[in-house]
Order: sequence, then C-alpha cells, then structure tokens
Amino acid sequence: MTAPDAPPAPAESTRSASTVIWLLVGSAFVMILNETIMSVALPVLVTDLDVTVGTAQWLTSGFLLTMSVVIPITGYLLQRLTPRTVYLMAMSLFSAGTLISALAPGFGVLLVGRIVQALGTAVMIPLLMTSVIRLVPAEQRGAKMGVITLVIAVAPAIGPTISGIILSTLSWRWMFLIVLPIALIALAAGAVFLRLDGETRSIPLDWLSVVLSALAFGGIVFGLSTIGESARGEAHVPPWLPIVVGVLAMALFVMRQLALQRTGNPLLDLRPFTHRTFAVALALTVLGMMALFGVLILLPLVMQDVMGVSAFVTGLAVLPGGLVMGLLGPFVGRLYDRVGARPLVLPGVVVLAVALWGFALVVGESTPVPLLVGLHILLVTGLSFMITPLMTDALGSLPSEIDSHGSAILATLQQVAGAAGTALFVTLMVVFASTPNVAADTTGAHAAFLCAAIIGTAAIPVALLLGGKKPAAH
Repeated sequence: MTAPDAPPAPAESTRSASTVIWLLVGSAFVMILNETIMSVALPVLVTDLDVTVGTAQWLTSGFLLTMSVVIPITGYLLQRLTPRTVYLMAMSLFSAGTLISALAPGFGVLLVGRIVQALGTAVMIPLLMTSVIRLVPAEQRGAKMGVITLVIAVAPAIGPTISGIILSTLSWRWMFLIVLPIALIALAAGAVFLRLDGETRSIPLDWLSVVLSALAFGGIVFGLSTIGESARGEAHVPPWLPIVVGVLAMALFVMRQLALQRTGNPLLDLRPFTHRTFAVALALTVLGMMALFGVLILLPLVMQDVMGVSAFVTGLAVLPGGLVMGLLGPFVGRLYDRVGARPLVLPGVVVLAVALWGFALVVGESTPVPLLVGLHILLVTGLSFMITPLMTDALGSLPSEIDSHGSAILATLQQVAGAAGTALFVTLMVVFASTPNVAADTTGAHAAFLCAAIIGTAAIPVALLLGGKKPAAH
C-alpha cells in the first residue's frame, strides 16, 4: 500500500485539484467526442472501404460495446492502481488507437483502432467522476461536476458536427489525425503535471467475474445494437440470442459479486444500489441518457432521409444544443451547490418531456429546420438541469470506500442506456415506416419520437422520489 503524500497548504491544494480536474475533463472530452464522431462519416466509409452500411456501423457499435465491457472493471483498477497510473494508461491506449485508426489500410485495422480507443475512454470516465468526488469539498462539488456535463453529454452531441465539418473538405482520416496531437499533448501534460497519487489495495482480480461481466454487459449491448440491423434484415445473429445470454450472465454476475462482497473483494461492488439517493438518481440518469442518445441518432436520420438535408447542415443543426448544454453545465452545478437536486431536476424532467412530445408532434418532411433546432435546444436544456445534479447526488451519497464502484456502475449503465435508446428508437422507426426498405420516413419517425416522449414522461414520477437535501459530506 502506498502512503499518501503530505497534504499541501489549502491554496496549493485547491490549485492542484483544479489543475487535475481540468486536465481530466479536457482529456475525457476528446475521448468521448470520438464515440459519435463516426456517425456522419458512415456513407463515406462505405464507399472508401468497400463495406456495407451494417458493417460500417460497427465502428460506432464496437466502440460502445468495448466500453460497456471494460467500464465495470474500472472499479477494481481504481483501487489497485494510483489515479496517475490509470490516467497514463488510458491516454496511452487512446493515443495508440487514434494512430492505428488514422493509418488503417482497411476496415479491419480501423475497427481494431476504434476498439483500442474505447479501451482508454472506458477507463477515463470513472476516473474523472471519482476524482471530483475525492478532491472537491462537498459544498463545491456541484460546480465541478457541472463541467463534467461537457464530457458526458456535450461531446457526443457535437461529434457529428465536427465530423460533418471535417468531411466537407478533408478525408475521413483527418478525424483521427486532428485528434492525435491533442491526445499526445494531454498524455505529456499528465506525465508532467498529474501528481494524483493515493492509497492502493493489493486485491486479487476475480477472473470469473471478468468473464461474466463481459458476457453480461457485452451480450446485452451487442443484442441491443443489432436490433436495428435485424429489423432491416441485415443481422447475422438474431438479437434475442445475445440478449438472453447477457441477461443470464448478468444474473450469475450479480450472484458472484454478492458472494465476493462477503470477502471484501468484488470486481464491482453492488452496495451503491442500497443507497436510495444513488438508486433514484441512477434511474433518472438512465432515462435521460436514453432520450439523449436516441434523439442524437433519430435527428440525423430524419433530417437526411426524410427531409433531404445534407450531412453538413445536419451536423450544424445539433451544434447550438451542444453549446447550450456546455454553457448551462457549470451554471446548473453552482445552483446545485445552493439548492440541491430536487428543485433543478423536477423542472428539467418536465422540459425534457415537453421537448420530446414536440418532436413527436411536428417531425415530418416539411418541418422547418429551425424548429427542430429549437426543440433540440429545449431538450438539452432540460437534460442540463438533470444530469449534473443527478450525477453529483448519486456519487456524493456514497461512502468513500465504494465511490469508485459507484462511478463504474453509473458510467456502465449510461452506455447500456445509450445502446438501448438507440436500438429501441431506430427499430421503431424502421418497423413502423410506411415505405418498405427505407431507413426512415415520417410515419416511422413519429412512432420513434412518440416512444421517446412516453419514456420522458415516465421520468416525472421517478423525479418526485428525489430527496430535498444534498447528500452529507463524507
């Protein structure tokens, strides 16, 4: 066990914590940006790499699948290794994956590069959330967690925008060549400035839990990701098969973790679920991320396939919403420090539901693009008043010995929620399309957005379960 360094003076400690958090936020932002940056590039990749749309889609689905498999292990890593070591490992993997992707001669190598990128990204998100909880006093956590909104929600939202701008003038390789020097600078900065050492525990890794975790989360996310392909008749494996395997493995995984908790060495400690504040905040976060990722997939499909808008304009259309969410994140965080979660989350959930019902009612071939932009801004405004308070409440309610596991649970279920929202809404859009063999039409879009609106409305009674006070400091 390594001994923690002597505590610095308060002013020095504050500056040091701020430097660490901003370095982590910047690094994670670049990483999460890559989660959705490929979505607009798929038509170009289909031509350049001579693959089908279903195959090319795995450049995004494979990224998501890898993250869902790796994130549950990060609770173990954050106890076994120092935060500095975890950061350098994550950035090294991400940089290597970016280089592989940029130089890829074909689809297979490009997919390998994306998977290596995802390995680094999966580790970074729980590291960022855990570091904020450990470094920042309870009365200031809301403001600091507000900046994490930039990573969790804004980066995926503006990924398609950046992709559309790059592809309008450059080849798809530049999506990686532009990111690579930024990643290397972040890696060098972490090696020089990141002195975030702390206590570690020499705990064994339960390999059975690792296998069950991979089968559970990987099977569920893989199955959800192929539902849309199945609806189009492109899936090679029926979606129900990996989902059933995943659910069975999940049951065994939970039983295994409960047994290991009695010895103190679970791969993923499930005790956070026994904390009511964490459980309620987690449920609302999952519903919110389903709506966000679902709309991020639906909007480009509707705008390009139903309205005939170009990929470049589609990318620009989601930019204002991403900027609004980024601006609101720190503001909402400061409000949380003053009033707690409930006064912010309740109106946020209502605004989210109103925006989703708006999409369900107005989307169509002749819908004005500015109206969709306005509804998207309304949607992310509601989410902005939800995500920061919910994440801060969830992790702030946990004892320090299990907060890294809480971060891993929260990050994992966000990925599963994103996959579920994407799969559900795309499938509904394809199944209810009035025109056969199309990705989207007005009837299918109405059905998908109607489902999203119902999910958003269902979140309102859940929000009423939130407590009125902030979690006590620990």
